[in-house]
Amino acid sequence: METGVTNQGANYTSALSAHLAVAYDSETVAALVERIVPLVEGARATNGNRAAGWLDERDVMLITYGDSIRTEGEAPLATLRRFLAAHGGEIITNVHILPFYPWTSDDGFSVKDYRAIDPVLGDWDDVSALAEDVGIMFDGVINHISAESAWFRAFLAGDPKYADYFTVMDPATDLSQVTRPRALPVLTPFETADGVKSVWTTFSADQIDLNYANPDVLIEILDLLIFYAQKGARFIRLDAIGFLWKEVGTTCMHLPQTHAVIKAMRVVLDAAVPGTLIVTETNVPHRDNISYFGDGSDEAQLVYQFPLPPLTLHAFLTGDASRLTGWARSLEPTTPSTTFFNFLASHDGIGVRPAEGILSPEEVAAMADAVVARGGRVSMRSLPGGGEAPYELNITYLDAISAPGEDDDTRLAKFMAAQTILLSVVGIPGIYVHSLLGSHNDLEGLARTGRARSINREKLDLAGLEAALADPANLRTRVLSAFRERLTLRAARPAFAPNAAQRVLSLDDRVFSLMRETGGDRVWVAVNVTAGPVALSVPTADLGFAPGRSVSLLGGTAPIIGAETTELTLAPYEAAWITQ
Repeated sequence: METGVTNQGANYTSALSAHLAVAYDSETVAALVERIVPLVEGARATNGNRAAGWLDERDVMLITYGDSIRTEGEAPLATLRRFLAAHGGEIITNVHILPFYPWTSDDGFSVKDYRAIDPVLGDWDDVSALAEDVGIMFDGVINHISAESAWFRAFLAGDPKYADYFTVMDPATDLSQVTRPRALPVLTPFETADGVKSVWTTFSADQIDLNYANPDVLIEILDLLIFYAQKGARFIRLDAIGFLWKEVGTTCMHLPQTHAVIKAMRVVLDAAVPGTLIVTETNVPHRDNISYFGDGSDEAQLVYQFPLPPLTLHAFLTGDASRLTGWARSLEPTTPSTTFFNFLASHDGIGVRPAEGILSPEEVAAMADAVVARGGRVSMRSLPGGGEAPYELNITYLDAISAPGEDDDTRLAKFMAAQTILLSVVGIPGIYVHSLLGSHNDLEGLARTGRARSINREKLDLAGLEAALADPANLRTRVLSAFRERLTLRAARPAFAPNAAQRVLSLDDRVFSLMRETGGDRVWVAVNVTAGPVALSVPTADLGFAPGRSVSLLGGTAPIIGAETTELTLAPYEAAWITQ
């Protein structure tokens, strides 16, 4: 299997120059390359050739804040490591620690100092210790920086070095075409040593966008990414990266210059610290999202699979998997060095924009209504022509998929059926800590902060969590046990490798089904998204199995593979992995 490492060796400068030429003039490109080469060569001399292998069926990513699990008197990063050693075992191979740097707002995504660890969480030794056990994904929150960062404070003070680190704009400029992720102004006025200046702030007044048109900013960030890789990052997540380049008169999303900068980052990391994988986070419609694969070898190795969460939720809310099936069938094959980063839940809500063109506005509105009925919230975004539309659904995935008043047996069946889809589709799965632990909505946290996203960001006390997990009847215990079973089985099946072939089967609108296969290993996935039993009669030729017996990995009745057709009956919300 390829390692996903390209553009190494003496030829990296030509690729670097070609990418940079998309964003900068020839004189600037030459000067940039001259400054970048010492960064790369210095990393090579310091780090050696740390070429990690590509991903396989054992890879799974836990998504968590550094302090999602806490205990008094211990650094939360150390607590996380202890918890994973006790309960993650061999099933959690990688961990995405959400921003662990000093911050001022947005639960870590307004970073004050990119190169420091928030002392509340621990220190670099804690990160290094965790990296001995698992692969770590660092957050590269490099679209913006905190208004209290040293860089922005120097800008406000009139330091000429930082005069162009940020985008200053005449407030009369027509920015109506700019994509707005939140219902907030594009520009924020700040009092500076040179008077009031209006500065570009895509996400909030405390998150100041960096100006990549300034070559000095690019050098700062390339050096930072190398630093992260040397500090143990196997993966670097480029947060909100689609907003990176600003050009008046455009949407300022997914611009050619943005792709060029990411490709330059890829060249630098491949050459400086081989094996470091770039993951792009772009919560946008599918076509734009997968554009960050580039040509399949020159941009991100992984992209977030954003349509999966809303389409899976829609399937279980409606009992109709046809939209999910149609979308999955439309996916283009990935290359040997790219794959999808799949997830159903994260620290953010369930984004609905990626379902545009797949679900109608009325269907999205119905999902939003269902989420509100389950105790959740709906975050809105501004539309270019005025008005608002749902942007994301704020709720834990367990509560989103569970109807009010359902018993725990039904909740568990539905929830794990959805998670089985996550574990089955092509790519590597990312499991949010509150999904792994079967958490409900944190209504107290929501009331305390007044921020909709707090509903899915509860901080768990280790002692209380351990007490719950010691009770076999507790829903948390049952969810974690079900995950352990599935992840253990998954890790033993090459058919679930991130680049193994995937064939989506259209068998019944009530069932999501596909085949995963590689070499001699083949697994048939079938998930009933309804509250009633479903009987399937499938042409055996579609399955690729030989007539005879089969094995049902998740329990239930293993079907007899018929010469012409194969019959399989799924219980309500049953998920099946069938193999031979």
